[in-house]
Amino acid sequence: MAWRLRLVPEKTTIDFFKLQWVTFGASVLAVVVSLLAVAVIGLNFGVDFKGGTTIRTESTQELDVGVYREALSGLSLGDVAITQVFDPGFRADQHVAQIRIEAQEGEEAITPEAIAAIEAALVAVDPAITFPSVESVGPKVSSELIWSAVLAIAAGALGIWIYVWLRFEWQFAVGTVAALIHDVVVTVGVFSIFQLKFDLTIVAALLTILGYSVNDTVVIFDRLRENLAKYKTMPLRDMMNLTANETLSRTIMTATTTLISLTCLIILGGDVIRGFVFAMLFGVVIGTYSTLYVAKNIVLMLGLDRSDKPKNGKPLDHEFANVDA
Repeated sequence: MAWRLRLVPEKTTIDFFKLQWVTFGASVLAVVVSLLAVAVIGLNFGVDFKGGTTIRTESTQELDVGVYREALSGLSLGDVAITQVFDPGFRADQHVAQIRIEAQEGEEAITPEAIAAIEAALVAVDPAITFPSVESVGPKVSSELIWSAVLAIAAGALGIWIYVWLRFEWQFAVGTVAALIHDVVVTVGVFSIFQLKFDLTIVAALLTILGYSVNDTVVIFDRLRENLAKYKTMPLRDMMNLTANETLSRTIMTATTTLISLTCLIILGGDVIRGFVFAMLFGVVIGTYSTLYVAKNIVLMLGLDRSDKPKNGKPLDHEFANVDA
């Protein structure tokens, strides 16, 4: 028989509800602290949300983002984001970058003098550089982006809630969305407490966390639904423990392989994606935790209707069992 790596034993009997109120209370406390941190400390918004100026550069020389960043470091510009732009239509010697600079205190955009100083600093390290465009984003547009980000996350959570409700039962949907809200709020709270830069890439990470977390939760709920049909008289608490233990190997393996990839990215990926990767890294950990200790707790508290509901003369596990999803 071929040898297989196992991160957990083939069969486990862990009681995930042994400290039910401690783990659930810790989750509630984490959400409350995160909300307070956002309300009191606030978020360290990046250029996307604070407004600022975007400068597009082109050069026939090879582009080195590190050299550009070092050239601008002595100008006291605050938050500066430099990214290289790739496009299949570019010439072989066309190297394009986008430089985003936060709005200076008391100004909607940086002054012409500051732009001239930036251009001079970049020309000093790259004489072939040109500046095709300079654009400013005011506070009004930035505030609209904040609301758009909130709506995007809310729409994602709503869509997941509807899907899980139709696929399973409403109790499962409530448990799933509660876990998702927990994951997003706590992740945002960490960014607030440590004043990590919060921009549109972090919003993308939060949406990705929603997808990862719901996938893990649905796998457990799908096995739980199978066990509901198999063990008619088993107490719901014991059945949930059995289900979590049966899927534990898959849960740990998925989380571990994802964390290995993200750890490599956060170490070797550079500054441009570090915030995104950190949000994903933390989100995977908190998402795995909430699947095991938040979603199931909510379902257990709400209870399930375990009576058979006939449809077309055949007993079903629940009223939406025949939904093709």
